[in-house]
Amino acid sequence: MTALGPDAVRRREAAPDGLNAFVSFADEADDTSSDGPLAGAWVAVKDNLATLELPTTCGSRILEGYVSPFEATAVRRLREAGGRVLGKTNMDEFGMGSSTESSAWGPSLNPHDRDRVPGGSSGGSAAAVAAGYVRMALGSDTGGSVRQPAAFCGVVGIKPTYGRVSRYGLVAYASSLDQVGTFGRTVDDAARLLDVVAGPDPRDATSVEAQPIQHRRVESLEGLTVGLPSEYWEGGVDAGVRLRLEAVREALREGGATVTAVSLPSTARAIPAYYVLAPAEASSNLSRYDGVRFGLRTDAPDLASMVRATRSDGFGVEVKRRIMLGAFALSAGYYDAYYGAAQRVRREISDDFRAVFDAGVDVLLTPTTPGPAFRLGEKLDDPLAMYLQDVFTVPPNLAGLPAMSVPAGTVDGLPVGAQLIGPWWQEATMIAVARVIEARIEGGP
Repeated sequence: MTALGPDAVRRREAAPDGLNAFVSFADEADDTSSDGPLAGAWVAVKDNLATLELPTTCGSRILEGYVSPFEATAVRRLREAGGRVLGKTNMDEFGMGSSTESSAWGPSLNPHDRDRVPGGSSGGSAAAVAAGYVRMALGSDTGGSVRQPAAFCGVVGIKPTYGRVSRYGLVAYASSLDQVGTFGRTVDDAARLLDVVAGPDPRDATSVEAQPIQHRRVESLEGLTVGLPSEYWEGGVDAGVRLRLEAVREALREGGATVTAVSLPSTARAIPAYYVLAPAEASSNLSRYDGVRFGLRTDAPDLASMVRATRSDGFGVEVKRRIMLGAFALSAGYYDAYYGAAQRVRREISDDFRAVFDAGVDVLLTPTTPGPAFRLGEKLDDPLAMYLQDVFTVPPNLAGLPAMSVPAGTVDGLPVGAQLIGPWWQEATMIAVARVIEARIEGGP
């Protein structure tokens, strides 16, 4: 290990400026090679990715001070590529939230307006990139937790195809939906970090031996078809966001793409299905936090009381809400009515996407979020309003598709994002289109 250099010291000292983007910092720099595709670049890491020296708390008091005995594959790969971990970033507790307000360590703030949220659950990573502390960051995306904060903070966020990046060392929320994703100041930054962390891993049975992403830069989009799902553009979208997305649509058409309306009829059922499936998996995954094996333990006269007291003290309101929702959905007499039905909807959503792509659409264009970043506290008392912030980002997770958010300009001085959704394993096409948007739309990074 070597001491932090002047650049890292400057970044670390600048970061505690009230944004609350970081929850811990490296005391020493990784003794990494100066060679490799990241070549000494500083990277921020979301606090649900296991690191050896820094705590991994997942934004929860139940894991306060916990240091993992192993390292996430994505973190190891970024270090082997010459990257250096500057610190761990703030997040909604266990990834359950859309604003970073459910973090036990307090909310992160949006660098563009500190009265507003940076999005969630990877809000700290997005804020760190937007504020210029790092050019790249790792996050995780279960229902939009990379793309939504990327849109709110005006940076690029990529969620790859499920299985493209190993989940080993990513603390589980909903295992069939969780994915490691990347942030960047530019499309190239986010894509470069994705290239480094992608690839099969024998320690993750869901990782896939897929063809590496074959990047290409295009001057013209001739021959490429962009689909506009009508369900994403009908109602519920802020007028300013709609105008910015219409500008993106015209930029792609002027770039040579054929832009056509398409339909994904099961879209309206995505949020209800997601909020059955994700809490159901969470109720199972979070049962391990019992005060016995690791993390917080609240003293009590007997084992049952200790487990109950530990979980009551350690988990926040939103996590408790989702555990209870999930346990109910999996309970006897309700399993088929809720969990089984949600799984059927998940298949229908996947089939909708497959039909559109099989018909010749190369990439889909949608808003990333219904509006720009909302004010701190604005939606805390209305869980449904909070959940609906992910209405456009949840469907690709249910289908396991690659998707990304790229800056689409500003509305009243606040960034908004355009979401691109590609066919399975076709990240290269999606990223090529994003580069065109980045080059043509004013207000990009």
